[in-house]
Amino acid sequence: MGTQKVMTQAYVTQTIQNQVATIEFFHPAHNSLPGDILAKLAKTIEEAGKNEEVLVIILKSGGERTFCAGASFKELIAIEDEKTGEKFFSGFANVINAMRKCPKFIIGRVQGKTVGGGVGLASAMDYCMATKFASIKLSELNVGIGPFVVGPAVQRKLGVSGMSQIAIDANTFYDAEWARQKGLYANVYESTEELDKAVAEFAQNLCNYNPEAVKEMKQMFWRGTEDWDELLLERAKISGRLVLSSFTKEKLKRFE
Repeated sequence: MGTQKVMTQAYVTQTIQNQVATIEFFHPAHNSLPGDILAKLAKTIEEAGKNEEVLVIILKSGGERTFCAGASFKELIAIEDEKTGEKFFSGFANVINAMRKCPKFIIGRVQGKTVGGGVGLASAMDYCMATKFASIKLSELNVGIGPFVVGPAVQRKLGVSGMSQIAIDANTFYDAEWARQKGLYANVYESTEELDKAVAEFAQNLCNYNPEAVKEMKQMFWRGTEDWDELLLERAKISGRLVLSSFTKEKLKRFE
C-alpha cells in the first residue's frame, strides 16, 4: 500500500501476527466514519472474533493525529429521509454491538483526539490505551442531534455523571488525563511510540490466557447489555429523526 493511497483513500485492514489481529481504519477526513467504513469495521471485528488463529484484537486508526472524528459530516448533510438517517446511525450501533459480542478482548489504541462516535468506539473497547494527546469530545448536541447511539457505551465506561458532563458541554475537549481518571483509558503515554510498544507487549501477554476463560469473562463484563441490539437501533431512529430537523439542517450547512 503506497503512501499516496494511505493518505487519500479510506480503508479498513486486518493483519494477524502471533495470534494478535490488528484492525485499522482510516479516512482522509480526520478518520471520520462514513457508512461503508462502519459496515466493513463491524464485519472485520465479527470475522476476527470467529477466527481461531486470533486470540486478541487491537483496534486502531491510521494517521498520526486524530483517532476518530466521529460521523461523516458529508453523509449527515446528505440524509434526506428518516430511513436513511436510521440506516446511517445504525452503522455505529453495529460496530459497538460487534465489539460487545466478540468473544475476544479488544484493546483500543487511541493516538489522538477522538470526537462523537469515536468516543463511543473507545468506550466499547475492553481495554483502552492512549497518548496524552487523546482528548475527547461529545460534540453531537452542537449540531442538533445527541450522542444517542454511543450513549450506552459511553455511560457504561464513564458513568452517568461523566457521560452527561461531556455530552452537555459539547464544545469542550476533555483531556486524556480526565478520561483516564473516569476509566475510559487504562493508561496514558507520552508519545505514540511508547503507546505502540505498550499495546504490543500487552496484547502478547493476553495471548497467554485461556480463550474459554476470556470468552466467559467478556460475557461477565458486558452483562446487562443484552438488549443493546434493540436499544441501539431505537437510538439510531432518534438520531435519524433529529438529523432531518430544520435546526440540525441549518447547523450542518456551516460544515459544508
